[in-house]
Amino acid sequence: MTIETNSQGIPPIGQPASLTDRVKRIITQPKVEWELIAAEPATVKGIYTGYVMILAAIPVLAGLIGGQIFGYSTLGVTYRPTLADALQSAIISYAGALVGIFLIALVIDWLAPRFGGESNRIQALKVSAYSATATWLAGVFALIPSLGFLNILGLYSLYLIYTGLPRLMKAPEDKAMSYVIVTILAVFVLALVLAFFMAPFLVG
Repeated sequence: MTIETNSQGIPPIGQPASLTDRVKRIITQPKVEWELIAAEPATVKGIYTGYVMILAAIPVLAGLIGGQIFGYSTLGVTYRPTLADALQSAIISYAGALVGIFLIALVIDWLAPRFGGESNRIQALKVSAYSATATWLAGVFALIPSLGFLNILGLYSLYLIYTGLPRLMKAPEDKAMSYVIVTILAVFVLALVLAFFMAPFLVG
């Protein structure tokens, strides 16, 4: 199917974007892209199969391959997990990412009316899923463990939350910043909780 676009390569309001175009534009022109995302019809299944399940695999696969090729070095000692252990970690990490996106959406949706916004689970899932784009893309650096520090580039996802959350959840301007801050704090807490429960099953 061919997707029509204007001279800037942006599809009409309400028309879904291709995966590559969405990734490119949510990173380079998020304010414009969030307006398009807000107007698109969507389902939980569609967001997951068409976006989340694909991009969430990037850091998982990069870590799996990098760990097998280069191993993990600490204090001059290199550890290379067995393929079985690495696959187990990859599967658990991937499942954690998929579950985490949905839990974050539930938090966003639950917080919305408390900050003057509108409760809408699909819009909340859009915020959760598309704002994670930068984090997933930065995960490619796990391919070379020594470059893992570049994962910090994934913090751009915080800016994506800042630009998208008030728009999609229709939070009033005077409460938007508080909504964003509380959401970001909730994301960090949720990430820590998930990491705690997954840690015993991960290697590397």
